[in-house]
Amino acid sequence: MSFKGSMETYRLFIEEYLENFYSRFHAEPQKPLYDSIQYSLLAGGKRLRPILCMEFCRICGQDWKAAAPFAAAIEMIHTYSLIHDDLPSMDNDDFRRGRPTNHKVYGEAMAILAGDALLTDAFLSASEAKLTCPEDMSRAIALLSTCAGSSGMVGGQVLDIMSEERQISEEEILNIQSRKTGGLIRAACGLGAIAGGASPEQVDAACRFADNLGLAFQIRDDMLDVIGTQEEMGKGVGTDETKNTFVRLYGLPKCEELVQKYTADAIQALDLFEDRTFLTELAENLTNRRV
Repeated sequence: MSFKGSMETYRLFIEEYLENFYSRFHAEPQKPLYDSIQYSLLAGGKRLRPILCMEFCRICGQDWKAAAPFAAAIEMIHTYSLIHDDLPSMDNDDFRRGRPTNHKVYGEAMAILAGDALLTDAFLSASEAKLTCPEDMSRAIALLSTCAGSSGMVGGQVLDIMSEERQISEEEILNIQSRKTGGLIRAACGLGAIAGGASPEQVDAACRFADNLGLAFQIRDDMLDVIGTQEEMGKGVGTDETKNTFVRLYGLPKCEELVQKYTADAIQALDLFEDRTFLTELAENLTNRRV
């Protein structure tokens, strides 16, 4: 199957999986909560993290669908983080993926609760994974928690907020973004490898790939806030002018060099895997993306 065909297969599968996960709750009295959840969860997007999770499962030797509970969990956590990031107390954004943000439609209280529910439901989804080695479940949950929590994504967001009133160093911005953006990408790749029955060395390689890809992805994202348009991005652009971004620290030419460097380092980390064509092309496509 072609690269585009594989991407579409993965994307359509996880879309249906997420929709089916919440369909079991439609009759519950708290239906407004599920409406708010699904408004953001099923709003499209790249589904990059679930795709990475399922592909690593495949190249480690298992049916990629075995990683679906982990892939869905990661996308739930990612969606909750976007809902909360858009709130007035955080980034105060009005648009996400080309339409009003969750709190603009459902109100701040429901948006907060939708994010809370998505984070908690993510662990319900992860618990449904059927691993070839059941004892790996504790390792998987520990990785997901570490990457999403106070030492991962949430911790990165805190460091970012704490740095808002000053210019930060290269070391600091790498520390922030390796957690804030890189945390869930690391979880996706590592959990996919675990679901695929990977060796410890392969799990480590998957995480190295993720760490480098996460930095390349974030640098490109910072660049697009400068050179992209609202129509392309589906959200406001030029909103990062006063924030500590890679563009502000390095400038666009240096950022382009760094995207290429981190992408090459990510691809090199795949040497332990026989079938790395898809992930190589995915990494290269992210390097040149416009959205």
